[in-house]
Amino acid sequence: MPVVFIILAVFVLILIAKGLVVIKQAQVMIIERLGKYNRTLESGLHIIWPVIDKSRAINWRFVRTDFQGNKYVQIKTETKIDLRETVYDFPRQNVITSDNVSIEIDALLYFQVTDPVKAVYEINNLPQAIEKLTQTTLRNVIGELELDKTLTSRDTINSKLRDILDEATDKWGVKVNRVELQDINPPQEIKVAMEKQMRAERDRRAKILEAEGEKKSKILVAEGEKEAQIKRAEGEARSKILVAEAEAKAIQEVSRAVEKTGTDPAQYLLAVKYIAAFNEIVQKEDKTVVIPYEASAILGSVKLLEKVFRGDK
Repeated sequence: MPVVFIILAVFVLILIAKGLVVIKQAQVMIIERLGKYNRTLESGLHIIWPVIDKSRAINWRFVRTDFQGNKYVQIKTETKIDLRETVYDFPRQNVITSDNVSIEIDALLYFQVTDPVKAVYEINNLPQAIEKLTQTTLRNVIGELELDKTLTSRDTINSKLRDILDEATDKWGVKVNRVELQDINPPQEIKVAMEKQMRAERDRRAKILEAEGEKKSKILVAEGEKEAQIKRAEGEARSKILVAEAEAKAIQEVSRAVEKTGTDPAQYLLAVKYIAAFNEIVQKEDKTVVIPYEASAILGSVKLLEKVFRGDK
């Protein structure tokens, strides 16, 4: 009898050990009873019947890295479904654009399981289905665009891929959050042609900017010269006005002085001009000086007016 009780006790302990299931946070487990869906176990401690209750496995995709740093994909069967957001780094694939250019695209897919029951029962191999769907959708989207548009419209492509994949995977209980194109790699000859085109475009822009700079510089110089001419003309006009005003004032003074002496003011002014001309002749060191006869009378009137200006009678 004691042996029987010991065997029963060991059997019960084994059943309890097999029946206790611990689910981690952000994980769930699908339980089938006698081959039929029974319930979904969430995070925490649960008890199941080891014989009649079994967990339904799901295929899951893992990316491993070897010692050389090379990445390779591994598909494993898991009994627990991870509800956290998962990233799929797909291998490079060749895609042809609408202008018949073959390019390599490296894509990232961020998705999350929202309905574990659908993820298990609606699709046989979830990772492979998502990968193939992403590849075909990417070919369709890129096939509608030209190369230049593909290189400059990553955000548009990402948004379009996300909408298509999210709608297609909704039946599988999966939510596609983001799709990112890591790298778009055109052929080498296309790269060389694009570099030449970019270099030519930069040279053209540089020449345009240089021409515009020279044009603006010439315009500014012309405007400056015009403004300087205007200023000089205004200065000369002002100078002439001041000279004319000074001469007019001198004529008035001479006229008032002439009233006392009876001398013609025109002769006085002419004499002043003669004196200025004589000074210039002397400065030029000319040996011969010709003085008109009428100059003696004019100079006499100048001496007379000087006495009047000094107050001599």
